[in-house]
Amino acid sequence: MTDVVMPQMGESIVEGTLTRWLKKPGEKVERDEPLFEISTDKVDTEIPSPAAGVLSEILVEEGTTVAINAVVGRIGESNGAAAAQPAQPAAAPQQTTPQPPPPQPPSVDVGPSAASKSAVSAAQAPAPPREPYPSTAGPYAVTPSGEPEPAQAPVPPTATPQADGGEEQGPLSPLVRKMAREYNIDLAQVRGTGAGGRITKQDIEAYMSSQAAQTYSAPSPVQQPSAQRAVGAAATPQGPAAPMPLAESAKTRTEPMSTMRQKIAEHMILSKRTSAHVTTVHRVDMTKVAKLRDKSKAEFQARNGFSLTFLPFVAAATVEALRGFPIFNASIDGKNIVYYRDINIGIAVALENGLIVPVIRNADEKNVAGLQRSIVDLATRARSRQLKPDEVTGGTFSITNFGSYGSIFATPVINQPQVAILGIGAVEKVAAVVDGDAIAIRSQAHLALTFDHRLIDGALADQFCQKVKSVLENWSATIL
Repeated sequence: MTDVVMPQMGESIVEGTLTRWLKKPGEKVERDEPLFEISTDKVDTEIPSPAAGVLSEILVEEGTTVAINAVVGRIGESNGAAAAQPAQPAAAPQQTTPQPPPPQPPSVDVGPSAASKSAVSAAQAPAPPREPYPSTAGPYAVTPSGEPEPAQAPVPPTATPQADGGEEQGPLSPLVRKMAREYNIDLAQVRGTGAGGRITKQDIEAYMSSQAAQTYSAPSPVQQPSAQRAVGAAATPQGPAAPMPLAESAKTRTEPMSTMRQKIAEHMILSKRTSAHVTTVHRVDMTKVAKLRDKSKAEFQARNGFSLTFLPFVAAATVEALRGFPIFNASIDGKNIVYYRDINIGIAVALENGLIVPVIRNADEKNVAGLQRSIVDLATRARSRQLKPDEVTGGTFSITNFGSYGSIFATPVINQPQVAILGIGAVEKVAAVVDGDAIAIRSQAHLALTFDHRLIDGALADQFCQKVKSVLENWSATIL
């Protein structure tokens, strides 16, 4: 019998979500044949089978998040003896599903049935139960299952049994401690959903998301001062009208978010809460680059087997600007600035159901042809789910080419922990004023630089864009 474990897909990864089993219990599997799919903070990928045989047990159901090295299934011998018990692991997933240990207070619970379990606990114990999830503004809160449930009355912080900083919820990873320290989060207020109640990175991000929702929600009677609440209660004894719950009907269709979409949503909210986003837009004349590309693209296609786009030219110009303005190739660590010696450019790649940012390492050592080759390789393997964990980590600056879909310009969101991202608009032929008062047809594009105003000021951001603009507008064929 061979144990199938959740692999560690990156140095900082402490858990993964098993999104889909590619084999069923009782089916034969060959060594290194794709066995199941996982999703982590950094990458979605297929995991090969560690041995040949028969998948005898599935211990972790699809959609469950478990710690690395946790046993998710077992492979038995292919003689059929091990495959005789395919239905046995029905109760096993509950062992890996995050559940509080029995000695803990019955009011503490996780999982989609937390609301019903809290009601049972309230009937059994005279003490008021803790609110199982951070409340949002308004008369309803949202549970992890996506169903609205009535918000409970707030409980004083002294009633929480986790005042020791979260250690009762299991050991804390260095990443969780760092996030709590950087964002000034009281871990006693965070619900742990990891194995044994351990607080995970996703728990921190979910808590921050709930706080963001509470901050930006419209004022409601729950947020009013106590005196105003008393007046409001007297005037409207039945309370405000409840919002219409999300439910299936003849005019709607409800489906759960994919794991990748949930991760994207969490990271977008985290980035907006972390960085002071400002975007500056510059128009650049791409005529010289366009002419060089038109002249070279047929030969380039024949020699390399793929086309030459505008993206590697912008990437090469960005590398030149990063050399002159190293603060854009940096990140913030508390009150310190971390400057990176390597220039690793992340290139945003649109997938069928999401977005991923693979990284071109040492981009400053590649010419335009080398950059184009790396872009095509990473994009192809990203769409076929063949990226390795280290190919989506370690980026120091990111570029997103929304112009490939016809967009003129946009305001991209910074890819944390970076401090800037450059967006490329569509290259279009327009009438422009040149050489004084002459009118000519020029190929132009807009560059949108979103930067973290905590570290970078507007004047410096504009100088960075002017450097990129200057390289592109004065392109020399010898650089190709």
